Formats: sequence, C-alpha cells, structure tokens
Amino acid sequence: MQRAELVSYLDDYLRIHDFKDYGPQGLQIEGRGEVRKIVGTVDAQMPCVEAALSRGADLLLVHHGVFWGAAPRLVGNFATLVRAYLVAGLNLYAAHLALDAHPVVGNNAELARRLGLTVEGMFAPVNGAPIGVIAVAPDGVKFDYLVDRFEQNVGPVRLVQAYGPRISHKIGILSGAGAREIPAAAALGCDTFLTGETSHAEFYAAQNAGINVIYGGHYTTETVGVQALGQHLQEKFDLEFEFVDLPTGL
Repeated sequence: MQRAELVSYLDDYLRIHDFKDYGPQGLQIEGRGEVRKIVGTVDAQMPCVEAALSRGADLLLVHHGVFWGAAPRLVGNFATLVRAYLVAGLNLYAAHLALDAHPVVGNNAELARRLGLTVEGMFAPVNGAPIGVIAVAPDGVKFDYLVDRFEQNVGPVRLVQAYGPRISHKIGILSGAGAREIPAAAALGCDTFLTGETSHAEFYAAQNAGINVIYGGHYTTETVGVQALGQHLQEKFDLEFEFVDLPTGL
C-alpha cells in the first residue's frame, strides 16, 4: 500500500486535523513510499525504532510522537533519534488526542469495551475537544470485578482507591494522566473512575469525591488504542500489523 494513501485514510478516520494538540500529529517523519508492515508502540523513542526495524516495519504507529510544542533543533540526542528514522526510511505516524477520543478505536472507548461497559457520552475536554468517555453498566457490576477484568484484559493495576459504592453503575474513563478529571467525573454522577496515573497533589481527590478509582498506569492505559487501530488497518487493507509492548513501568 502506498504511504500517501494510508496517511490520507488515517488522517480522515481519526479526524487528526480536528484536534488542537500539543504538537503536530499525523505523519511526523516521512520514510519509504510503500507500506507493507506496520509496527505499533505507545512511544516513538529509540527502543521503539529498534523494535520496529528488527521486525521489518515500514511504518511505526504510535500514540506519543517525537514532536511537541515549538520545533526543536535537530542536535544531540534528538538529532540521533530523527536520523535513525531517516536513514532506515521508517515512517512515523503519531495520533495523540485524536486516538484518545476516537469512538471506535480510541484508548478510552477501547478500555470501556474491554471492561464490558457501554459508552453513553464523552467528557474531559482538552483544548475544546472531549476525549474521555462516560460508560455504564446498566445492571451494575462489582467494583472488584472491574479491577479483575482490567488486569485480565488490559494489564496490571497500579493503585486502587475504593471510596465509592461496592457496585459500580457509571464509570468515567480517561487514559494517561487523567486524575485531574476525578471531580468532573463525580459531578457527572460517576461512582467509579479509570485512569492511568495520579500525583501527590491529586491523591485525595477520590476520597473527597467519594468515588472508586482504578489507576492502570499511564503506559498501560494507552496501549489499547494503538492495538485497536492497528487491527483495524490490518483487516481493512490486509496490511501486516504487530504491536510491541515496551512498558515504562509508569
């Protein structure tokens, strides 16, 4: 498949240009013109490049790209990283907020699906666009079961704060560093919240709000979108896709 065709499809499917992100998204580094194999990772740093190249990838599909904020100078370690892509002819495609927010393959929609929940709305706007989801278990689900289901279908749980009811009905989901949205989720009637990580400053937010929180890790909660998007591309275009797990422990 030609890179230009694939990039055009991804840009449209993810609505990549509808999100005001923290840096340029989409095709961040242009490599060879034909794409047969895609490797997916959460990040785009040197271990990810090495993993992609060792598996014969033509394109690395990631959640966290290499360009954020103002354009950096191509010097030092950053120059070494970019050079590795260019010398190998490896394309880099990054989807950050657009992949968080996507209703089918997004991190938050996919987390809800893996937990057996039904998405009923969105919340947590970033730069004007909501990226988190509000999911429901109409008949209720034991909070302990949600924790177990996360570990079975996503990965290890980092921290559990059980300050809400034993039975969960309405769950706010925001992957990554989403603890700041605990009060907003509680205000929307959520009794449970799922996110990646917290900080000391936000540690007591769950207790203050009286809701349950599952912290699945920033990295782990953002593995699912890349996997779901890669599977979608593999099925639609008959491309080879492989996800490489390179956990940071955070």
